Amino acid sequence: MTERTIQDAAALSGWRKSSHSDNNAGSCLEVLDGHPAGVPVRDSKNPGGPALVFPSGGWASFVAAVRAGELSV
Repeated sequence: MTERTIQDAAALSGWRKSSHSDNNAGSCLEVLDGHPAGVPVRDSKNPGGPALVFPSGGWASFVAAVRAGELSV
């Protein structure tokens, strides 16, 4: 299996987080669109840390399941 991480996520620009995020709490995931390897995801509390890179299709399926309320904690 190929490791899909970016060690220095701060080196990339264009990160975004959900408009539903609380800007003060800092407990958010940020994603980067348009990356050739897939969809990088990082912790907003550690923007210079590593990011996980998910295959685009897998990320789209995850987001669709969240929006449809198909996932439980």
